[in-house]
Amino acid sequence: MDDGYASDSTALLVVDPYNDFLSEGGKLWPRTKAVAEQVGLLDHMRQVLAATRSRGMRTLFVPHRRTAPGDYDGWAFPSPSQAATRSARIFEAGSWGGEFHPDFQPLDGELRVQEHWSASGFVNTDLDLLLKQHRIAKIVLIGMRANTCIDTTARFAQELGYHVTLVRDAIAAFRPAEMTATFEVNAPAYAHAVVTADEFTEALPPAGTAA
Repeated sequence: MDDGYASDSTALLVVDPYNDFLSEGGKLWPRTKAVAEQVGLLDHMRQVLAATRSRGMRTLFVPHRRTAPGDYDGWAFPSPSQAATRSARIFEAGSWGGEFHPDFQPLDGELRVQEHWSASGFVNTDLDLLLKQHRIAKIVLIGMRANTCIDTTARFAQELGYHVTLVRDAIAAFRPAEMTATFEVNAPAYAHAVVTADEFTEALPPAGTAA
């Protein structure tokens, strides 16, 4: 895995850790549950987040747009995903489903990126600015959803010159085929590392190492 993950130049991106995706009772949990439980998603997300925090690595939360009244009104070309999100009021602003899962809440000093409207955490947000201002060279992605926001954000990051790591068992999707598309078909073309949570944590500097 290259030359490791220095605490002062590596950041963890926690993508879309909403209750609607990750919690029993969430609007998308019935579609997420099978794959999430198969890969041990929540436990591995907790493992990676705890490990990076203990090394003093920067954490950025990369949230999807929380649906609000008037969203997409008059848009010329909303995507199918945007139309479905609007119809079902996924990640609705002010709702429980539009809040982060209780185990993935930002701590003091951790950053919440501007909400992305489609699949890329970079487009029309301040993510690239925040990473550059904090001198981040390597990003590590966990969260949801493999073949949409994870895949697109990771691709865009590589285009911008970042070293990209995907933690494959701390990421989930709606179907196994979507996981295959991301990790077996797409990621080999852009990701510098595709690892398990155990492999990633073993590659980290000793706990307590802070920038």
